[in-house]
Amino acid sequence: MTATLSVSLTLLLIEDDAGDAFLVEELLKEADAPPRIVWARSLTEARPKLTSEIQCVLVDLSLPDASGLEALEEVLRLAPHAAVLVLTGLRDLHMGVAAVQAGAEDYLVKQDVDARLLARAIRYAMERKRADLAQLRLVEAELTAKENARLESGLLPVPLLDTGALEHITRYLPGSQSTLLAGDFYDTVQTPDGSVHIVVGDVCGHGPQEAALGVAMRIAWRTLVLAGQTGDLLLHTLDALLRVERKAPEIFTTLCMATIAPDLRHARMRVVGHPPPVLVRDGAVDVVTETPSGPPLGIFPDAQWQVLDVPLGEEWSILLYTDGLIEAAMGENAERLGVEGLVGLVREHGTIDLDRLIRHVGTLSDDLAAVLVRRSSP
Repeated sequence: MTATLSVSLTLLLIEDDAGDAFLVEELLKEADAPPRIVWARSLTEARPKLTSEIQCVLVDLSLPDASGLEALEEVLRLAPHAAVLVLTGLRDLHMGVAAVQAGAEDYLVKQDVDARLLARAIRYAMERKRADLAQLRLVEAELTAKENARLESGLLPVPLLDTGALEHITRYLPGSQSTLLAGDFYDTVQTPDGSVHIVVGDVCGHGPQEAALGVAMRIAWRTLVLAGQTGDLLLHTLDALLRVERKAPEIFTTLCMATIAPDLRHARMRVVGHPPPVLVRDGAVDVVTETPSGPPLGIFPDAQWQVLDVPLGEEWSILLYTDGLIEAAMGENAERLGVEGLVGLVREHGTIDLDRLIRHVGTLSDDLAAVLVRRSSP
């Protein structure tokens, strides 16, 4: 009974003895699917042949230009993708153990090998190598995922908020389950005069480039706010940054900015091509504005944005969010939630409960960033 080898197997035989090389070729001809054999008479001759095409290597430990484990270690270094077996005339138990410890899949003595044993050893070595490579890729993927998670979590902002008079809640959910960070962004900064500045934005598109651009926009916004820039000057600076950093001219960014006055009784907003905030004020639920106060960033270089003055009063809640919340499909007919649907859910619940809203919406089809700020009566 012969052993089965892969039909596409390409094997490199490193053997200086022509008789032994001929014997190996004859033994492997008896396999159900004889491999394609490439022969090298020395380590020097083998080096240029150790390409990705080679899936398995049989190497002798007594070569004209290498002896002992030297040849094995060089082969393992040059062909980490291949299954490597030692095939030698040296019957030495300690050398066999050392060879396997060094990375060889098996240690075979020429005098003890027949066709069936050789084919089976190669087949098992190939399977072990596949398993080792799969395990290595899994470990690398896990390490990469953990590192990405640490990096992405570190890029999410910590709000600079000193007042205890406001409740501040954020949620960040990328639409892709394979990432933690997307093109949506948010931030909250309280300046020395007591004003509370909030931004929620959305870079169009999905992927690492959009995520990186979202982070750049968020950090730039925070820096500009801390430096005292506000209003159209801030927006034009962000617009200039977007045009420099984006990878394609069609990429734009929508955002909503709110500045809550130090007395926490009114706010000034700019809705830049973005979904309107939801406001609960004195028990009444509504949106701040039905239409944006200006175009998205990255569209018109000389754009202007209307300032929205919003009275808040003593007790209020305001929700800034990206369109991932309102573009989710709900119900049996998978209808888009929309702004009206979101307002309806808030009215139904009687308050803005972010987690409850997200659970009600279900599976997101797009990224979501949301900031909820609430003030209760003293």
